[in-house]
Amino acid sequence: MKKIVMLLVLSSFFIGVLAIEGCTQMPTEKQSISDIRPQISFKTSDSKLHTARVILDGLDMGAVENYFEGSAALRILSGTHVLSLALGDRIVFDEKFYIGDGVNRTFIVK
Repeated sequence: MKKIVMLLVLSSFFIGVLAIEGCTQMPTEKQSISDIRPQISFKTSDSKLHTARVILDGLDMGAVENYFEGSAALRILSGTHVLSLALGDRIVFDEKFYIGDGVNRTFIVK
């Protein structure tokens, strides 16, 4: 009789432990990295300037129309940069500027 009682106590203990373990959930952790690189975009009312080439620090980054304000932006490193816009073989915009982390700057080109 003692063995049966002991067996019942032990089996109920293990069932209780299994029930508790089955109900627990391991803690989860979500990590993400925010992209705080500065970004630049352009605003122009002259449709001829949409095809102007964006030249940042001597590198051709594509057409102005790829970086319109409100739809897309060019992410760059923080620091001082030289920005030029070339339309054909002529420079229509040229500016040296500083931009810091987390800053979004729109250049208005006329």
